[in-house]
Amino acid sequence: MHREREPRPASFWLLAIFFGLFLVFLYGPTLTIFVLSFQGPQGGLTFPMRGWSLHWFARLAEGLGVIDVWAALRRSLKLGLAVMGLTILVSVLAGLAFRKKLRGGDALFYLTIASLIMPSIIVSLGIGLQFRLIDTGVQRLLEALEWEWALEHFTTTMGLGTSALGAHLTWTLPFGLLIMFAVFNRFTPAYEEAARDLGATPWQAFRHVVLPLIGPSVVGVGLFGFTLSWDEIARSSQAIGDLNTLPLELQGLTTTVTTPAIYALGTLTTVVSLLAIGLTLLALAWLRRSRRLP
Repeated sequence: MHREREPRPASFWLLAIFFGLFLVFLYGPTLTIFVLSFQGPQGGLTFPMRGWSLHWFARLAEGLGVIDVWAALRRSLKLGLAVMGLTILVSVLAGLAFRKKLRGGDALFYLTIASLIMPSIIVSLGIGLQFRLIDTGVQRLLEALEWEWALEHFTTTMGLGTSALGAHLTWTLPFGLLIMFAVFNRFTPAYEEAARDLGATPWQAFRHVVLPLIGPSVVGVGLFGFTLSWDEIARSSQAIGDLNTLPLELQGLTTTVTTPAIYALGTLTTVVSLLAIGLTLLALAWLRRSRRLP
């Protein structure tokens, strides 16, 4: 005999409706931009749709005014990949280091996490001011050395690989550290000890034992690093230097571009984020499969 299913209480339906409205609020704007980016040539920035086409993606490929969107896209990708790599490297090394009691380790930990509670624009302003002071010091040094050619061509030390990279790391590193600290707090050192008993060197124990076990978390840290850097605006605004990243260009375009081409650009950036998430899921699936193989 089949047992009759008990009716759902009224609270269940209220919570279900609330959760559905939350999903609409969360993903509705993204879906709206995605749909409007496929407007016809006569389409505007609002509904109703005036046909369906790839017209605005073609306009995007041609460029949007004086702004080189594709150069900004390449800069954002380079910066995001650099931030991802450094976030993984520093987070894993810090996680390994903090497995043992370090003198001043608590203070170092709280200083690192403190950047999460600081307003992003304040962090950006501080980094920008710091590099302006560095610029002044470099100019005075070049004047003292009488390197006229270098002084004439020197502009600033700010850029993607200096101030922007540091600004983004103040945002991504705390997340990476928190993840790796949680992972290593649950990690059993017996696996490493067994590898050492079998004659493995410290590097071999890390490569063949520790890294496969923490691999999914490392991939997650990398995803955090890339996605947080990819769409960062506030910490980049005062510390980017002469060249803007794609989010900053997109922010500027919202006041000048009045066609669905801006939606096409938003769709493109969202696709890049989804690709990053998809590649991460594939990497996690591969890691799980490789761990089950004999």
